[in-house]
Amino acid sequence: MMKIAVSVSEKEKAKGSESPYFKALAATGVRPEEIQMVSAADEGRVSSKDFDGILFTGGEDVDPKLYDEEIKYDNVKVNRARDDFERALLDGAMKSSLPILGICRGIQMINVRFGGTLYQDLKNDTALERDHKQPGSRSEPTHSVTVTEPESLLHGVFTGMCRVNSLHHQAINRLGHGLKVTAHSEDGLDEAVELAEDYPFFLAVQWHPEEMFSERPEQLKIFEQFVAQCRARAGKRSPSRQ
Repeated sequence: MMKIAVSVSEKEKAKGSESPYFKALAATGVRPEEIQMVSAADEGRVSSKDFDGILFTGGEDVDPKLYDEEIKYDNVKVNRARDDFERALLDGAMKSSLPILGICRGIQMINVRFGGTLYQDLKNDTALERDHKQPGSRSEPTHSVTVTEPESLLHGVFTGMCRVNSLHHQAINRLGHGLKVTAHSEDGLDEAVELAEDYPFFLAVQWHPEEMFSERPEQLKIFEQFVAQCRARAGKRSPSRQ
């Protein structure tokens, strides 16, 4: 049986099958027993070896100390236990070439793990006129992203431009080593990254496709691509893990 880990905050984990991430995976045909919500509290009890793919989700800010900065603003709320748990999970997943999908905090955590930095708060750290932390409905598209890398996984989801939601106050500043940007917002923020080298499936986006998939097929396609690679991985698994 395929098994996908969804790494979340404790609050999100408590939602179980009502979590938008869970629902997005289920919409692609993933069965409930194939999804395991995990959090920092599971450290020592779960390993990347237990899974066929890992989804890193939104939530708390990444600790700035991990990119050699101190917290600069009161609205920077960190969870170092989650940082450490997810960094270890990411390292193990990459050693095993597991499919990886990152969303919002996920792209930020990945970028920092690859040696990159973040804008701790877009309002304070940049001159951007747009507020990327939208009010109102989480499913409402509020700005456009443009695929800038034709040789990318994201290019297989949509070609050219796509409207997305925006629920973040942080974003990639300096890009991590070994990553490539595959989409930008109209005001120049990095909105999607992939590995620069060949890898079975590695995609991270700044927006929240799990909040939009029911009305926007291209957002569901992100999960469909990820799940297809997870199923392929499960099919190659050793008999001891069947």
